[in-house]
Amino acid sequence: MNKRVNFFQSIHFKIALVFAMLLLLTLQIVGAYFVQQLKSDNLKTFKQRIELSTYVDNSLIENLEKTDAKVANRKIKEILEDVNDTNAAEIQVIDAKGTIRGDNAVNNSSIVGQRSTNAEVSQVIYSGRPYSKTTYDHNDNKRYYISITPLFSSSGNSNTIVGVVYLRANLESVYDSINKITIIFATAALIATVIGLVLAILISSAITSPIDEMKKQTERIARGDYSGQVKIYGNDELGLLAQAVNDLSDRVEEAQESSEAERRRLDSILAHMSDGVLATDRRGNVIIANDMAIADLGLEEEEILGRSILDVLQLKSQYSLRDLLKIQQEILIDLSTPQQEQILQAYFSLIKRESGFISGLVCVLHDVTEQQKIDEERREFVSNVSHELRTPLTSMKSYLEALNDGAWQDPKLAPTFLQITQEEADRMMRLISDLLSLSRMDAGRTQLDLELVNLNRLFNYILNRFDMMLEKDNNDIREVAPKNYTIRRDFTKRELWVDIDTDKFIRVIDNIMNNAIKYSPDGGVITCRLLETHNHVILSISDQGLGIPKKDINHVFDRFFRVDKARSRAQGGTGLGLAISKEVIELHGGKIWVDSVEGKGSTFYISLPYQEYEGDLWDEN
Repeated sequence: MNKRVNFFQSIHFKIALVFAMLLLLTLQIVGAYFVQQLKSDNLKTFKQRIELSTYVDNSLIENLEKTDAKVANRKIKEILEDVNDTNAAEIQVIDAKGTIRGDNAVNNSSIVGQRSTNAEVSQVIYSGRPYSKTTYDHNDNKRYYISITPLFSSSGNSNTIVGVVYLRANLESVYDSINKITIIFATAALIATVIGLVLAILISSAITSPIDEMKKQTERIARGDYSGQVKIYGNDELGLLAQAVNDLSDRVEEAQESSEAERRRLDSILAHMSDGVLATDRRGNVIIANDMAIADLGLEEEEILGRSILDVLQLKSQYSLRDLLKIQQEILIDLSTPQQEQILQAYFSLIKRESGFISGLVCVLHDVTEQQKIDEERREFVSNVSHELRTPLTSMKSYLEALNDGAWQDPKLAPTFLQITQEEADRMMRLISDLLSLSRMDAGRTQLDLELVNLNRLFNYILNRFDMMLEKDNNDIREVAPKNYTIRRDFTKRELWVDIDTDKFIRVIDNIMNNAIKYSPDGGVITCRLLETHNHVILSISDQGLGIPKKDINHVFDRFFRVDKARSRAQGGTGLGLAISKEVIELHGGKIWVDSVEGKGSTFYISLPYQEYEGDLWDEN
């Protein structure tokens, strides 16, 4: 993302600011030292200037030693009046007893002869050491320098104090001078800082311009544009860095092209794989899912990406992520729902770096739903065939053993046993014949002998056979036990001509009618309908029998499936009739299905494609 940097946040401004701050700091340090030294020198000079001369001190000592106080005081006053220093605000001469002997101020002549109350004066008289300090007078808001100098006797004993000189001088002139110099220096420093800042900005721009160009180039590289080149201004560090950025741009472009080609190749492989592929990060969250994996899982891409592979494959209750890392064999995952059966075979492998660090998982999903279904059907088929063949074979073996044991000599039992044995053999032959028919259909070797037939007349012909069977009370139609029933016809009056294989179609209707008769109660009504709808003709056969439980409706056309197994087997059925009927109808491009209510009967529907023919049609009798 190309984000514009504010000037005050840029390195351009920061370099200039640092330079200016360094300059200002340097000037401040130099200025502080300079002003402090100037102040010290000025105060020293000021103090030296206002100090009384040695001549004055000696004169004062001489007068303080006189015994005539009045003459001495007058002389001291004259000496102080001769001191011409405007900065000396107050000068007092105090003898060793603390008595004020003179003052330079005319207005203070009344205090002469009084004792001084200044504790600092008393301290100097007592200690004999000079004392000085700087003080601030809040009354007139001025600074003063106070100096108390002891005066020692001029006689042989130089340690005898004869008095002190109290001097108070105004310092404002000194500080005014210092302040003026400080202002001049600060102004110069500020001007120097501004000039330095401008120069620093100009100098920093020469440094930051190549950096800005390199920034723009890296932004272009980030956007995938490798066409630009950074201008090289010299052979210094910035020039070498610019050259490195240009080399980086070329190498990134080459790596990007190689990576993009590899990614397109990988995407193409993943998109055209017949197996689903999931890839995860090191935390087990899915980051790649190809189209086949999305289809196999029955989820949207948004529902897969970012989720844990354990949740996506519904393995959380059985495995942990650590278990998947250790598993080396495939896992069968059952994702079946009441609406759809789905079984996947999952293979897991690790994504490892050269260092051995595991960065994720790859899971390959193979849909084995049909394979599992075929295996289950094969096992069920073998079991059913074995069971169907074992029942008549067991019966035949029992009767043959009885005959072998001597029953063949019994004129009453022998014919009965032989007849039952023959019926069981016929039953096995029908079963094998049905199995061969289904096998040929499964292998695609069954050919239809199509002819244009008037479906109304053919359906009537088939139903008339069952009516005749009822009237003759015989068993011409196999597997049908004689009972009382009524066949009701509800046909369209319009003649419907359809291309069908007549023999195979008759067998389909026979199978459905046989079931309707077997499961109908005595006196039941079997309703047969024929009508046209859009581009199809619909046949339906309804009975009033036991009906089919809702859970078994989807399995009615499965091979060897019986709703009432005991009754069906007792009535001689093979359990393959409806399976054969479904295969035949589907070979005709049609569809067969059933609706049923348990306890109220069932209705079988047959839909065949129908196209109305133009011109004269005839029916060969």
